[in-house]
Parts: sequence; structure tokens; C-alpha cells
Amino acid sequence: MEISKKLSQARQYEKEESQKIESSERPTFHMYSPIGWINDPNGFSSFNGKCHLFFQYHPYSTHWGPMHWGHYTTTDFIKWELEPCALAPDSEYDKDGCFSGTALEWNGQHVLMYTGVKEVVDENGEKSTRQTQCIALGDGVNYKKLDNNPVIEADKLPAGSSLVDFRDPKIWKDENGFWSLVGSKNEDGSGQLALFHSENVIDWEFVKILDYCRNEYGKMWECPDFFELDGKQVLIVSPQFMMADGKEFHSGNNSAYFVGEYDAANVEWKREIPHMIDFGLDFYAPQTMLHEDGRRIMVGWLQNWDNYLLPDHYRWSGIMTVPREISLRDGRMIQKPVRELEKYRKNKVAYSNYQLPSNKIVELEGLNGRCMDLSVNLSQAECKSFSIHLAASESYETVITYDKDRNTISVDRTRSGMFKDLLSERSIKLEEGMENMHFRILMDKNSIELFVNDGQYAMSTLIYTPLSVDGVFFETDGNVVMDIEKFEISLN
Repeated sequence: MEISKKLSQARQYEKEESQKIESSERPTFHMYSPIGWINDPNGFSSFNGKCHLFFQYHPYSTHWGPMHWGHYTTTDFIKWELEPCALAPDSEYDKDGCFSGTALEWNGQHVLMYTGVKEVVDENGEKSTRQTQCIALGDGVNYKKLDNNPVIEADKLPAGSSLVDFRDPKIWKDENGFWSLVGSKNEDGSGQLALFHSENVIDWEFVKILDYCRNEYGKMWECPDFFELDGKQVLIVSPQFMMADGKEFHSGNNSAYFVGEYDAANVEWKREIPHMIDFGLDFYAPQTMLHEDGRRIMVGWLQNWDNYLLPDHYRWSGIMTVPREISLRDGRMIQKPVRELEKYRKNKVAYSNYQLPSNKIVELEGLNGRCMDLSVNLSQAECKSFSIHLAASESYETVITYDKDRNTISVDRTRSGMFKDLLSERSIKLEEGMENMHFRILMDKNSIELFVNDGQYAMSTLIYTPLSVDGVFFETDGNVVMDIEKFEISLN
């Protein structure tokens, strides 16, 4: 398959420059940028016996730029193999970017559906952008864009819809053909989700606006995902420009999910109230796939648009979360790290029924590290506050705190080594009546993913503390008894 000059250049640059990055900078068990900038996960799907994860990609700098699609594959969600860059902005309709989208397997081909972006000059002489939906077909390595791209343009939307904000198609197939749910903007300036149908992935027709934001939950709804889970239907969106609601959502960019009912025959969707997916400082644009064994797996961008922490000397920017198995419990999403991670655990250190001294900072032998899977179960917590200090020393720390009186859990990276005046703390308001607390912490050099009470809550946070700082301390102001298990994670 002949490839364009732009794509060939991106592949060559990626191949040469990614080899120049010191491995000590790289995370151990997270998927990361080979070189340059990455953001949203794209095209998370199965094809030819592998799981494929594409991503928004600007290989030439550590800042957002003309978007390409980078590409990794995996057979176990932990070890990732870099594939050649899959898409470049090399056509007239996507010359200013190949934005986010999704993928599926069909008739022996890997179908990528993405948003093409180009800048245009309006009749008044002002420049603006146009976003359209495009298709590329491939064999798992090389992809050819359809000759008749774009396959969906904004003129198919209802009158008053935005010509500029129309992106991030979610594609799926059922017995009635192909469907695509695309983020858009209504004439009131808030998000809407436009549903399209096709018999052949080439010719698409508008069906309806499946859901409206109505300025209730942010503005534009980016990166929609729509799927069945445990007998219910789930809609994931990433709203922009939200105002903090004092309960779950913070100001800025969020990632939310709705649980509801979907009548596919009559194309009717009825949703319940939204909930936050991840309460941490760094999480956005999650995407899911259905594994061949029936698990629904989710991965998100472990970074935040408004808190850019990257050290100045880095030549790569961006990692993805550890893929998570998701399910529903009492109408809420439960998230757990994929079980495949467990086969890479070694050097177990455990403490049983450990009585934590009050009003002392305690360091336990064998629990230090910056690449680990750490579980802490509080079998007794007669205290006002309990804290775990990670990447800790006299000068540095990132602190997870359970405030029993306020019924909150917070992550505070104020002393993690940041040299920029950025947001440092975020909290979860827990449900009432929670007694025993269980924390599972995945730490991989510069990232922390916290899972509370068997996946009931998740918090993802970046830190750039010097890697030589690896202390783990515990602290309480009362009577705490805990069980601890800690494993190192090694891919060798």
C-alpha cells in the first residue's frame, strides 16, 4: 500500500527519535508517547488477534499540534508494542488534523472512523475550521483513506448545528447495520449527540439527535462512547467547560457517564443522572472496547488540558491509564485494573493486622518504591484522619488522605516537586455509611492510580517527583489497624 509523504516522514521521525529517549524516563507498565505529544485514546478495538490502541499524536513537539494517529498493539493490556504511525493529516479534508474516533473489525478489515479537520476562509474573509467524519480501512498496520471521504459532513445535521464543533465518532455494528454517534453543538451553544446509520460504512444518513446537553453538564460533549454493560446501556462523554457542582464534577474538562435504557428497535435512549468516572487531577477522554472474553475494558488519557506538568527537558508527553475492567454495581460504574497486571507482580511484602501508632509518621520495611501495586485495607479506623504518603522524603510527598469526619478522600501533590503554580489537590465526597476502607494504588514512576473500595472510586494523578525519592509513609491521629500487600511490577 502506497503511503503519503507526510505519513512516511512521521513514521521515520517516530522510529529514529523514539530510540533517543532514556528508558529511565519511561513508565514501566503504562502505554506512553513514543516521541512528542499524545492525548485522547482512539480506535480501541480488537483486530487479527490483537488489541489495538491508537491515540491523538503530534510527534514533532511536546505540545498539541496537527493531529496524527499513533498506534500500539497488545495481547495482554500491559506490554505494548509500538506500530508505525497509522494516519497523518495528508488529505485536503483532514489537512489540519486527524482528530479522535473509534474502530471495529469488519469483513477482514480494520475500519477506522475519525474526524477530519481543515481550515477554511468564510465569506466574510475570516478563517474558521470545518470538521467532518472520515473512514480509513486497513490490515492492522497500514490504512487507506476512502476515496469518497468525508463520509459525513455537517450539512447532514439539523439546522442551527455548529459547522465547527462536530467530532469524535463512535462507530458500532449490529444486525441493522452500522451506527455512528458524533459529538456536536446545538444552536444554544451546548452539546448534542448526533446519530447516523449506514449499510456499508460508506453511505451515511442522519437518524436523530440522540441526546442533548441543554447546558446542564458543560458545553461540547467530546469523545462519546455508547455500549451495553451488565444489562444496561452506558453513555460516556467528556464535557468541556463545566462549572463545579459541589458534589462530583469540578470546573473545566470532565469525563462523565450516564446509565440508562436503550431501545435499539425504536432508537430511543433514556438516561439517568450523570456520574464522574475518575476523580483525580489527570484523566480525560476515556474509550472502551469489548474484549473477546466478554470484558468491557476502558482506557483514558492520564493527563489534563489545564494542568500541564511536563518537565522542560522531556521530549515526550502523555501516557494512558492502565486499562480497567468496568462493570456496574448498584447503578454505578466499578473500575478495576485489568487482571493481566497480576502476572507481572513479584517480591510480595505483607503486613497483617498492623496497629498503626497514633500521631507518628511510620515507614514500614519493604514498602518503598516507585513502581508497585500496593493494597491497604483498614479493618479498623477509629480516627479522624488517615494518610498514605507516596514518593515521600523530608522534601517531597504526595498524600492520599481519608478524612473520616468529612467523609472524603483527597490526593494532594503540593509537595510532589512541581515548579509551576498549578492545581494540586482534589477530593471525593464518599457515600454515607461506608465503614471499612480499602485502597489499591498503582504507582508507575510519575503516575498514581488510586482505586477505592474494590473499584467504587478512582483517582488518577501525575507527579514528577525525582525518581530517587521512593518512601512510603503512613500516618493517623487515632486507632487504625490495617492489612497491607505490596508487589513490585516488572515486565522482564
